[in-house]
Amino acid sequence: MGRVLAIDFGKVRTGIAVTDELRIIASGLTTVNTDVLIPFLKEYCFKEKVDLFLVGKPKQMNNTESESEAFIVPFLLTLSKEIPTIPIERVDERFTSKMAVQTMIAGGLKKKQRSNKALVDEISATIILQSYLYSS
Repeated sequence: MGRVLAIDFGKVRTGIAVTDELRIIASGLTTVNTDVLIPFLKEYCFKEKVDLFLVGKPKQMNNTESESEAFIVPFLLTLSKEIPTIPIERVDERFTSKMAVQTMIAGGLKKKQRSNKALVDEISATIILQSYLYSS
């Protein structure tokens, strides 16, 4: 069985989380600059067996698409073209950034550490992945 890789896509940087091979544990992997995201994913998928890309779907409170969806759709088209053998699923990512900050607070991170946006993105990707694991 291959891993599930979650992507919290952002215009500047993207948080990435991944499961273990048994799909039991979701762990933050890294945060990468979005402009090198596709090469990073290609290299990772060459080294590790990935069965699914899970990409956050930002929505407004009224369930309509967020403005950032306009940046994600072109990425999804490129991803499906560059790595066509791995399916892509979308998952509602509302509140994941707030949940990530709350997780950091609960974990005892100081305010300066909590302002690290790259860490927030990685934790957000982990929350997206964990919610997917709970629901499947």
